[in-house]
Amino acid sequence: MMELKHKKILVVGLGKSGLASAMFLREQGAQVTVSDLRSVEALANELPALLDVGVMVEAGGHGLLTFRRQDWIVVSPGVPLDTPELAQARGFGTPVIGELELAARFLRGNILAITGSNGKTTTTALCGEIFRAGGQPTQIGGNIGLPVISLVPQSVDNGWSVLEISSFQLETIVEFHPNIAVMLNITPDHLDRHGSMKNYVAIKERIFANQTAKDFLVLNAENAETQQMAARAKSQVFWFSARRPVRQGSFVYQDAVVWRATEQSSAEPILPVSEIPLKGEHNVENVLAAVCAAKLAGISNDVIRKAVAAFRAVEHRLEFVARIRGVEYYNDSKATNVDATMKAIAAFPGGIHLILGGKDKNSDYTLLEPLLRERVRVVYTIGAAAEKIERQIGGAVRIVSCQTLERAVDQAAAQAKSGEIVLLAPACSSFDQFQNYEHRGQCFKQYVLARQGVEAWQNVSA
Repeated sequence: MMELKHKKILVVGLGKSGLASAMFLREQGAQVTVSDLRSVEALANELPALLDVGVMVEAGGHGLLTFRRQDWIVVSPGVPLDTPELAQARGFGTPVIGELELAARFLRGNILAITGSNGKTTTTALCGEIFRAGGQPTQIGGNIGLPVISLVPQSVDNGWSVLEISSFQLETIVEFHPNIAVMLNITPDHLDRHGSMKNYVAIKERIFANQTAKDFLVLNAENAETQQMAARAKSQVFWFSARRPVRQGSFVYQDAVVWRATEQSSAEPILPVSEIPLKGEHNVENVLAAVCAAKLAGISNDVIRKAVAAFRAVEHRLEFVARIRGVEYYNDSKATNVDATMKAIAAFPGGIHLILGGKDKNSDYTLLEPLLRERVRVVYTIGAAAEKIERQIGGAVRIVSCQTLERAVDQAAAQAKSGEIVLLAPACSSFDQFQNYEHRGQCFKQYVLARQGVEAWQNVSA
């Protein structure tokens, strides 16, 4: 554990994790300062709680002297590490860590850490449900729900912290050491921040960098990038595959999810694939990864089967919203990269009216073309990336430029026919028009559900 009492610690960025870090550090007796680029007015909701406990606040910009007078700096995931003030602090030898690393120094019990380009939230939530059903003291957090630092007070020696971990969080780890690490997949994402695919992969691999031979690493046997990671792991490697048997791990065999503990052991049936309540092959993979983690934690087959069968889609992940005039609306606002959007499209046989756009992440939208031609009737573009998307997929599908999400919903509702699908799977981040992907998804649902009132009124008028 770090000695925090009387230490001068700067927290950079006042998002959820930054605020939670500042409060935790103050409770431990540290002299805490927070620094955020936003104005005092923009931080009006956060400031009272901080000032009440004696945290000093620097708002409206970062001061170089503020960064030089610290024993430690804790940086929030949303703050780029190449910020000039942080670069200068590191140059002076000031330790810079993230909220995940801070929390890991104090968390008690076991850690299950889940990362990947897509599927993290669904798999994390599912693992949490399975572990709880198995009677394990379990708490869930990280890039989903509560910041990891908020889990510290309730952590226990015989419990599990089930954590969704992003590449932004992995950038700043030093000693973070999960007992079980799960790498779901690696596809291009966040290249606007990480610079290259090589850098992105290297950052993702940090999740198992501190593991030992006593720990477990769960890898996707069907993903090219994750296949290569086994050679660099010091931990025990288990695999999952929806397409073929694996030496040890979970896979689909004769329409059932099965588990093989060792190369020498026979496969144990866990549940029929038909009992998985989530759409798409990618969600079968998520279930397989969760089965691996649960079996490695000692949870019984019967508990796993019942927990998976009872699980429902996480909000904003291929979430069914409504059926209006025979048209089904699905919210996959968490599809913030091209690969996630491809998985969302592939979950439906066709007749899709697809809403694309937002803030570009240096993505290649031409990869969508085969699926667009095969399954999508119309694409409705929104946000800052609309022009790039339209340029790259032009000719593959009819495109309607809508600018805003509300207009896209209206246009799609007007053109979709009974039996077709309206799907929000934007392939972009949300920060051009929304606070985050949750805000975007909530707005989509609001606009869709408002259509029910419009349709009811139209029917009455007719």
